[in-house]
Amino acid sequence: MHDSGADTAPGVIVVDSCTTLGTTLVLRLAGEIDHFSAAPLRALLASAADDGCTGLVLDASRVTFCDSGFLAVLDWWPRQGRRLRLANPSRAVQHLLNAVAPARRQRAHAGSLTTAGRS
Repeated sequence: MHDSGADTAPGVIVVDSCTTLGTTLVLRLAGEIDHFSAAPLRALLASAADDGCTGLVLDASRVTFCDSGFLAVLDWWPRQGRRLRLANPSRAVQHLLNAVAPARRQRAHAGSLTTAGRS
């Protein structure tokens, strides 16, 4: 059996803080976001959307790893006119966004994602 060296253990994401400001949900994330660990995040966001939240601010400064599971969350939220702001993207988040930027530009959805720089 050949070991590719890839880590097959699911990542662990932590919602470090969660508040609402009117109809905007503000989350501070930490840890790793992959296909498996994104599921509870998607559930939290679905509940917030059901409760009337139309805005989302994600502070991703403490995210150490992310993959397409995180992108799926980012793509899902702005549907039905909801607003998303990604604040303080970590190096891992910025690397992922840079990697998919050319494809995203081709299918740009005006106003679906804004990114605030690190402070």
